[in-house]
Amino acid sequence: MSSQELAGSEPAETTDAEPDTDASSAPDTPCPVIDSLEQIGSRWRLVVLHELLNGELRFNELKRETDANARTLSRVLDDLQETGFVDRRLEEDSPVATYYSLTPKGESLAPVFEEIDEWAHEWLAECSG
Repeated sequence: MSSQELAGSEPAETTDAEPDTDASSAPDTPCPVIDSLEQIGSRWRLVVLHELLNGELRFNELKRETDANARTLSRVLDDLQETGFVDRRLEEDSPVATYYSLTPKGESLAPVFEEIDEWAHEWLAECSG
């Protein structure tokens, strides 16, 4: 029900015009938090970003630290690279290895992880013990 309908205006004349007006002026999402969570909010993305806060890691090191399977980890790293959170470096000397590190955009999430950690220790029982 529109605000005009609630106010007692003629709903039949205003209802057809309102959705177009509202759609063109309304943001795609209710707030920036949702946009942010869409980029970093999956479990695996968060786990990988958190691990990379400690510095550059090889693919196999990330796989071991995160317990992700190779396919999932590869997909997540590709996504994080596309969104600008992670850099990839290929070392072609023997042995050939791929290294991943955070970009400045990724590093800027460090305070967010610190706040989440503090909150978890205060509010989640399994972190208190």
